[in-house]
Order: sequence, then structure tokens, then C-alpha cells
Amino acid sequence: MIQFKNIEKKYRTKTIINPFSLDIEAGQLVVFIGPSGCGKTTLLKMINRLIEPTAGNIFVNGIDISAMNAIDLRRNIGYVIQNTGLFPHMSIKENLELIPKLKGEDPSLISKKTKELLELVGLDPVEYLHRFPKELSGGQQQRIGVARAFSTNSDIILMDEPFSALDPVTRSSLQDELFQMQKELNKTIIFVTHDMDEAIKIADKICILKDGDILQYDTPENILKNPANEFVEDFIGKRRVWNNPELLLAEDIMIHHPVKITAQRNVLQAIEIMKDNKVDSLMVTDKNNILRGMVTLKSIQLLNRNSAIELVMEQNIQSVSQDANLISVLSTMNEHKIGYLPVVNHAKQLIGLITRSSILSALSSQLIDLEVTF
Repeated sequence: MIQFKNIEKKYRTKTIINPFSLDIEAGQLVVFIGPSGCGKTTLLKMINRLIEPTAGNIFVNGIDISAMNAIDLRRNIGYVIQNTGLFPHMSIKENLELIPKLKGEDPSLISKKTKELLELVGLDPVEYLHRFPKELSGGQQQRIGVARAFSTNSDIILMDEPFSALDPVTRSSLQDELFQMQKELNKTIIFVTHDMDEAIKIADKICILKDGDILQYDTPENILKNPANEFVEDFIGKRRVWNNPELLLAEDIMIHHPVKITAQRNVLQAIEIMKDNKVDSLMVTDKNNILRGMVTLKSIQLLNRNSAIELVMEQNIQSVSQDANLISVLSTMNEHKIGYLPVVNHAKQLIGLITRSSILSALSSQLIDLEVTF
């Protein structure tokens, strides 16, 4: 969708952006983040040619934007800035319909879409269409700014710290609405922020910059779990992954080699395997490692030692997929009043086991690691 190829930006002798290349996929919300002066806003403005690169090329859908008319390019890219950029002498309706009218779109469709966009950002068209920006709160103005960016019917939306001046409650609400709009309308959004919490909350991918260099470009999960270097680790915050339990997956906290047994074994063999491995339960799988059930020492120790596991195992057991998050895991454990959960892949094969002890162990090891670094 958007491709930066060997892009570089210099102002006289000062280098703002060091040479780099980056691909942004269609339909993704990508966040540029980093310290002040790292080049994130410069990169954003290169996409609509408000700033021209010193070297390199930017392609949109395979077309080099340097060969495009800059005005036409901007009319087809939504743009939201911190202070909204609304025209104060125009009503909300006029602000929203300006670009579509300049593009010659059908008036009846423009009017219909304007109302839909207001509803999408949580504002009643009847109440707000004919108001002026000065009659709206800061949060309401920012909602109009977002709606106007989407009114261009473009595939690309650029957002430069649009929510940074808002109070925390309004900001959180707009982040939620932006996330939902992007999923519903499938736009490609490039969002600049200095707030890592905001980036984690809304991004499909995060691009961390420092001094004109890209330090890491990855999903929020991978950045939190595998920071590229010490600067990234310090920038995102060492404890942040534990402050976002929805990003911790079952595969991150599970025991990777649970003790298991096949259904063809008998009770005596099961008890011996438990003794050897110092466990009181066994996962039961078939020859293809498909989870079939489980047995516990308590449930089988008084049974006939020759009884087949297949006949005595508990079959209706709860399990979770490897990509279930910690919140879901804990919810399932609490709902069913159990202290364990087998973890299966998409083929229902057993790949791990979560216990309350394994969760505590994972949390404890992280906290111990943090203590050592202080």
C-alpha cells in the first residue's frame, strides 16, 4: 500500500531522517512513535508531500507520489492534526463537505455520508450539522476533525498527535472510536504519537524511531515481549507488558512440555508415570498428539490397575488456544473453578499446560529480572 524506499531527509548539514525503507500494508493502523525530534512527523508529512524527501521515493499502490500532482494527492488523503484545522467561519456541515465537493462528488451522496460520519464519531447530525467549531468543546471539534479526514473517501488517513491536547477520558473514548472506525472502514492509518499507551491501544504495528533511525517496526505484542535493544526496552517501560495482560498469550505463560499419556495405557502405568515425573495429573492424547482428556491421581488410584485409561479418563475438559490472552485464561479458570488449562494449537494438538503455578512463575521471574536491573 505505502512503501518508503531509501528515504532520507536533510536540512542543510543536519540529517533528520537517515536512509531507510519501510512497507505499510493496506488496512493497517501504523503508529510512528519516538522522542521529540526523532523524525516521526517528518515521515508523516512526506506521505502527502507537505515535506519532500532529500533522497529516495515513496510509493502508494505502486505509484511514485513524486510524479503525482500534490494537490490531487492531498485531496485523496485524509489528514488530522492536533488543533483539528477546522475552518472557523464554516459550519460543521460545510467543513465536512468541502473536499468531497471540490472532488465533484454527487451532492446527495455527500449529504448522506456527512450524516453517517457524524453518527460514526458519536455526534447527532440534527444537533451538530449547522453549528460552528467555536460552539463545540475540544473533544467534539476533534471528533469533527476525524470525521472530516474520513469524508475524503480516501484509503489513507494521516493523523499527527490528534488527541494529545484532550483530557484523558475524552482521549480514551476517541481512541476506542478510531479503532472501531478503522476496522469498519478498513482504512490505512498512519498515526503519530509520543504516548506508548496510546500506541499499544490502537496500533496494528508500531514504528519506534530515534534520531532519524527506525529502531523497531513490529506488532505491539512483539515489541513488548522482544524489544530490539535497551533504548526500546527503556522507552516502552520494562513493566509495560505486565500492565497489559491482554497482550500476554497462553503460549507465553504455559508449561511447554506437559507430562502426557496415550489412552491405550492402563492405570498402573499412569500412576508410575506420575511418580516418575512428580505430578498428580496427566494429559491424555492420541498418536497424533490430539488432546483427548486427562486423568488425575485422585480419580484413578483406587481403580483396577489394569483398567485402560481410555475408559477412566475425564473427557470433557476445558482447554484454551495458544493465542488466548491472560485475561481469557484467568476468566476460564475462575468460571470453571479449575487450576489448570491444557493449551492446544489450531489442530487441537496439545502444546502446553497452564497452571496457577505457571502463571505465578512467569510473573515472578519477570519481576525478579526487573529487580536485578535496578
